[in-house]
Amino acid sequence: MPELKRILQQITALSDVPDPAVLKRLIDELRVTEKEPVLANDNIQNLIDVIRQHPEYGDGLASFVLKLIIQYRQIALYTDTGIMSDQGFFNSLRRLVGHRLLPILPQEDSVVELVGYLFNKRSDERWLANIDKEKWDELVELLRVKEEHLDLVATAKNSILNAIIILSYRISGLGLHPDLMDSYPQMLNYSASFVAQNQEAVLFVNQYRQAHELDTLTDITPEKAVDPAPLLVMIEQCEDIVATVRKRIYKTGISIRLTNMMLRLDQSLQRMRILTELVTDDYNKRDLAVIELIQTLITTANRRYSIGYLIDNNTKLLSRKVTENASRVGEHYISTDKSGYQKMFKKASIGGFIIAFMATTKILAYHLALAPMGRAFINSMIYGLGFVFIHVIRGTVATKQPAMTAAAIASTISDGSGKKSHQLTKLSELVVDILRTQFVAIMGNVMLAVPVALIISFAWLQYTGTPMIDTEKAGHLLHDLDPFRSLALPHAAIAGVYLFLSGLIAGYYDNLAVYNHVGARIQRHKLLKILLPKSWLQRFGGFVEANLGAIMGNFLFGVFLGSTATIGFIFGLPIDIRHIAFASANLAHGLFNMSADDISWNVILLSILGVALIGIVNLMVSFSLALFVALRSKEVRFFEWGRLTKLVFGHIISHPSDFFWPRDKPMKYARIDSQGRMIFDDTSGQKGGKPIPANYVVRRLSDVKILPKSMQGNMKNDPAVTDIQYDNQTSDSNFDPEMTSREAYSTTHPTMAKQVIDLDDGLMDDNLNSVPYTDDIQYDRSTKALDSFATSSNEISRDEADNTDSDSKGAGDAKTPLPKPKKPPNLPS
Repeated sequence: MPELKRILQQITALSDVPDPAVLKRLIDELRVTEKEPVLANDNIQNLIDVIRQHPEYGDGLASFVLKLIIQYRQIALYTDTGIMSDQGFFNSLRRLVGHRLLPILPQEDSVVELVGYLFNKRSDERWLANIDKEKWDELVELLRVKEEHLDLVATAKNSILNAIIILSYRISGLGLHPDLMDSYPQMLNYSASFVAQNQEAVLFVNQYRQAHELDTLTDITPEKAVDPAPLLVMIEQCEDIVATVRKRIYKTGISIRLTNMMLRLDQSLQRMRILTELVTDDYNKRDLAVIELIQTLITTANRRYSIGYLIDNNTKLLSRKVTENASRVGEHYISTDKSGYQKMFKKASIGGFIIAFMATTKILAYHLALAPMGRAFINSMIYGLGFVFIHVIRGTVATKQPAMTAAAIASTISDGSGKKSHQLTKLSELVVDILRTQFVAIMGNVMLAVPVALIISFAWLQYTGTPMIDTEKAGHLLHDLDPFRSLALPHAAIAGVYLFLSGLIAGYYDNLAVYNHVGARIQRHKLLKILLPKSWLQRFGGFVEANLGAIMGNFLFGVFLGSTATIGFIFGLPIDIRHIAFASANLAHGLFNMSADDISWNVILLSILGVALIGIVNLMVSFSLALFVALRSKEVRFFEWGRLTKLVFGHIISHPSDFFWPRDKPMKYARIDSQGRMIFDDTSGQKGGKPIPANYVVRRLSDVKILPKSMQGNMKNDPAVTDIQYDNQTSDSNFDPEMTSREAYSTTHPTMAKQVIDLDDGLMDDNLNSVPYTDDIQYDRSTKALDSFATSSNEISRDEADNTDSDSKGAGDAKTPLPKPKKPPNLPS
């Protein structure tokens, strides 16, 4: 406590000439170790107590921080920090690797560098996150600035308002980007929302600056607060449109570039909302915005040179891309009722029948004298082509479903599906349905693979008179199933990883087929148009586009399984694969061809146990990885896995039969029907279940109107210089037709004639929000703040402007060069 008091005394004394080193001393005093994070609240409480006893310290600390921060570039803090960059992954990685070899020069005028100096410990994020919200609110309440220092608040607010305008223009650009238009052509009908939010942002900023008199570097409290509701409504509409585009991705596909763009659009809209709340009079929202910005800034400052953080963000982007596009093949089905349960069993039975022949073919292939790579090729073709064939004849392979359900999981925990606790409850129920579906799929595979394999071995013996495999090979097959004396379980885990990868591959190729319009392009192929009738070509193109993901996922899954043992042999590694369906077929072949002297109940039971454990490991590994990717793509934090596990185990105790037999009343999920198919309904995420209307733009101003068609003919010959009509301007009879530039005309004529245009955005007779050009934002010469009014005429001469005192707080001229910012204090290396 005495040390805190001394530091605050020094900060108050230096409030006019702030030194970052003094503020760092205060932060070091408040910092706690990772072993005692709970002490963070005690330290903050000590700070609060000192400031409460000495109110002058609160003003001194607030003034010190504000004066220090305004010496740095702030706008980048609000517009860029915590928002994903549009720079490519490899360019960013090359930059950070180069930083390890030759350090990047710091941007000394950036607030991020200042924060990186103040919070230079990796643990700062955690102990700050442990501080209670009530403590933050109490501290912010005490940090009041006196009237003589309101110019500091005005300067900071000007920077925030500038950032709102910059973000607004960026959002407009992203919302009207050609890539977004291509993925969702109907975006043209909603484009006015992105334009209108910019109009509302400009209007809000200008009104706020005028009401609070920020241009004179004061921050008065107006009698009537400027209402941010219209701007927030437009932000919400833009967010709804982005959500609608996401629902259309299954039809259009998505690229990494578009995924990055939509994520930046989401983050920019959220940041714009935070900045708007930061300058409003709602103290609760303001304090929350301050805390969120502080935590974002500290995180960015600590991780700006971290390669791991870059990889973490981009893998999250990749997982979002995979889960955004849901495959439309049968392996995404999840049985939620008895009919779906029976259907899955039939499909798995078909798969088990084919797998028995695949396992037999693979065993017979061992008799071929092949080089290692030749053996890998043969095994890969047996697996890969066999899996593709199973898919084509509408069968399924056990353990494939969990790896293919990332889209269903992601939809269950979608951003708009409610609170996290409700999402986890739905997710736990979905896990139960997935596990039950997996159980019946395994049973279908095994119950057909085992008897069919026995029949094959018996028929071989009857037809040839010799066993299909010798006793040594049969013993080797059973040994590979031993869960204790072989590497069966680690090999089963490897197969589980491949199952997971096959799901990602299927999602990737499904997305690729849709995004690149593979079906339509196949139908335009010149050679195929000659070889196939038109109806056949259409069916073939549709089949490839609908099944490319499943075909490539199954084929490459087979290649993984067939080549792993050979790769292990070449590199001297004990790696192989074990899959439950093939293991069950090998169990039948091994037991049938084993000599009677070597067979015992111990061997039989141990082999059956091995098959069961192999299936469990296959299932758990593939499902856990798929679940991790889905949760990661929706940014569900890792510590919630514990809650999810408790919910699942609680269901095992209360309703164990649900894991083996369908429920009496099937569960209904956000976007999954009773058959387990994904529901792609554009209206499912909208409020009240209603689609976005074609004129989904709420415009507050009535001074701008769309030109009625009856008047368009009369305006064709008018020399219009503006594309929007403003009712608050008077007509000017001195209009010069040669002045075609809106800027030139508005500079020489403070008022303009009413001009209108028919906006081709699918909207009819709606009011548009806008502001007159003479009310556009401009930079003030002395404050670098956005000025709400430009010079309306040339009444002030250049000589008079030159004689104006450099400290003047009046409105500036947009053409006047901006003054160079003061160089902030140098930070210690």
